[in-house]
Order: sequence, then structure tokens, then C-alpha cells
Amino acid sequence: LVRARRVHQTMFRKFTKEDHIRSHSKVRSSEQRGIRSAIIDQYPALEEHIEDILPKKSDLYVCKCTQNRQVILDPNGEFIFFQCRSGPFIPTLRLLHRYPDILPKYQVDRGAIRFVLSGANIMSPGLTSAGGQMDDVPAESIIAVYAEGKEHALAIGVTTASTETIRSENKGIAVENTHYLKDGLWTLRRHGD
Repeated sequence: LVRARRVHQTMFRKFTKEDHIRSHSKVRSSEQRGIRSAIIDQYPALEEHIEDILPKKSDLYVCKCTQNRQVILDPNGEFIFFQCRSGPFIPTLRLLHRYPDILPKYQVDRGAIRFVLSGANIMSPGLTSAGGQMDDVPAESIIAVYAEGKEHALAIGVTTASTETIRSENKGIAVENTHYLKDGLWTLRRHGD
């Protein structure tokens, strides 16, 4: 668990096509069905949109990356999900902006915005202060991070503890920042860029 956290922390900070994408390949149809099924299981709200996101009749491509990461591409070559090792599929911010209700929401106060946008993990006080809000989730949940007064998510992260524990202890790292606005994955946008 500690090793996985370290990977999450710097997942896409300086991500580039040349340095981090090792291969780009078409997925077999059986594997494509498995990926679609896993995504629907993880994000039931996407079931009605899955044909738009990952059409059955289109080829699915995966980029294998360094640090045991893989990125799923839509038919247009845009990055839509990523996965570390055999962990859960995590949507990219661009996909989250199109379908904002697929993840539970945490909101940081205004003082935390610049730190989140620089890739820092989110500390409990930034979520429990007057400007912060949290949906109730268990530990190790994938969540969308919003900012006080902003409409769109600015990051996606994994909780280190349950919402209840974060509120009661109110110290330490609450969310490990895995993907944020203007990181390497956001900037690269699609495989052909």
C-alpha cells in the first residue's frame, strides 16, 4: 500500500509521450469487453453513456506506460481512463468534466487551490474548514476534487481514510492527488499530440 501511494503521488506530474509511453496497441475484443465491464462496474452512472465513450464497434487502444501504468484511449485517441498496476480504472479530468456525476465530490477551500494545482496532496484542514465539503466515502475511494467557488473539478485523487475519519482527526494527508489540471496527462490530452 505504501508503494502504491508513492506512485499515485507523482503519477502524471512530468508525464510526456517520449519519456513515459512505452507502447500503443490495439486491444483484443475479449479484453475490450473486460475493460468496458470493469468500467461499468466501477462507475454505474456511465452505463448509459458507455457506447459514446467506448463504442463496441470501434477499436480500443491502450498506451502502456512506465511505472506499471496504462492509459485507455477513446476512438479519437483522447485519454479517458488510466490504471496503475491492476488497480481501478480512474477517469481523466477531461472525461470527468463531460460526466461530472461519476465520482463522489470533495471541495477544498480557496487557500488550497494553488497547492492542488501544483500536484500537492490534499490535507485534511483544507477539506474541513469553512470552504471545504466532503461526500461520505470509505478509505481508498476515488474522488473528484473541486474548489470553493469553481464549477469544474481541478483534480482526481484517492482518499487515505474515510470521510468520517478525516473529519474527526482533521490532520495529515486526506487525499493523494493522482491527476490535476495542467499536469502531464492533461497537457498531452491525446496520443497523437
